[in-house]
Amino acid sequence: MLDIKLIRTDPDAVKENLVKKFREDKLPLVDEAAGLDVKHRAVISEADALRSKRNTVSKEIGALMARGDKDGANAAKKEAAAIGPRLAELEKLEAELSEKLREVMLALPNIIDPSVPIGKDDSENVELERFGEPFVPDFEIPYHTDIMERFSGIDLDSARKAGGNGFYYFLGDIARLHSAILTYARDFMIDKGFTYCIPPYMIRGSVAAGVMSFAEMEDMMYKIEGEDLYLIGTSEHSMIGRYIGTILDKSNLPQAMTSYSPCFRKETGAHGMEERGVYRVHQFEKQEMVVICEPEDSMLWYDKMWRYTVEFFRSMDIPVRTLECCSGDLADLKVKSVDVEAWSPRQRKYFEVGSCSNLGDAQARRLAIRVRGEKGSAAGNYFPHTLNNTVAAPPRMLIAFLENNLCDNGDVKIPAPLRPYMGGKEILTSGSPSIK
Repeated sequence: MLDIKLIRTDPDAVKENLVKKFREDKLPLVDEAAGLDVKHRAVISEADALRSKRNTVSKEIGALMARGDKDGANAAKKEAAAIGPRLAELEKLEAELSEKLREVMLALPNIIDPSVPIGKDDSENVELERFGEPFVPDFEIPYHTDIMERFSGIDLDSARKAGGNGFYYFLGDIARLHSAILTYARDFMIDKGFTYCIPPYMIRGSVAAGVMSFAEMEDMMYKIEGEDLYLIGTSEHSMIGRYIGTILDKSNLPQAMTSYSPCFRKETGAHGMEERGVYRVHQFEKQEMVVICEPEDSMLWYDKMWRYTVEFFRSMDIPVRTLECCSGDLADLKVKSVDVEAWSPRQRKYFEVGSCSNLGDAQARRLAIRVRGEKGSAAGNYFPHTLNNTVAAPPRMLIAFLENNLCDNGDVKIPAPLRPYMGGKEILTSGSPSIK
């Protein structure tokens, strides 16, 4: 959510940002917010003046009574009583205007960083850097579910019967590999100095509205019927929600956390042929990074966080690249974002396995998360910045692992860092015929 002061002082900057994000449909909201703000402040001013007048009159009543001026005191009492109805009316109007202004402000996207490339959608995202050489072996790489089936490691048919499309059963070595990757990701981030967390898997609507836009909530989140609870789409949601309404000490920043959770997403719409596997599903597990920091440090953390993901993937011999999200591909709360994409030797292209985002003070402002100022006064308090980044999110990350570590005989290599989590195994043997 933007600072209303920006609407007051530089509405053109807000409108320019909407044009850059190709959201001209929201341009009228800027003027609407400005108009509501003027009315809201006028109502507050009038109400404050009436309260002040009522206090003054109340003091006069006491003085008049002390002097024995009953007529004057009665007249003053009538004057004070007359203030009440108008003040009640103004207080109701103030609440209504405040709520309406908040709704409009929540609908306005965050101001993007000047470095963000301008583009209409993800087709105009910009490749930044490649890490590791993309390699296509001299044998055919099967579809990822076919690889898993060689290890008797997946059962999609039973999952459809139990839960419908978009769910899966992992079994045996594939299930173990899935868990091993997540455990390795956890320890990888702990070794980087992050605090390990397991958060709630459900959050209240007020938290959901604080961490994402209403459109994202509608498209992504499952609501628990009859309750003010939503299943999280990523642990970032409940991790940031942990701090709702709090005032942090500067000495406790940054808060650098790595969190594990299952994630639940509607994944509405059509997504192409990859939908038949486990590339895009309704339920998956993820190891996440979440940072709350000083505003001036957020871009330093942004660069540090996506580099951790690159390092993690490269430690398992998976080539990756980074892709800068253009203005039209940025979600409303994001200031800047970069996708990490893994190489798929089967498709001979990269595909997204994680995303690192700097959200500026948008989430903190929505959830009233503040940092105590130097003098400890409320006036000196300010909003921190929040960031999030994917470490690993199987099964999508598992697809990249299997394709890039597959041998021509159908076995799968286990890179050294992952072996302690796989009982010391250096290779998974499928027992299937050669796929040459």
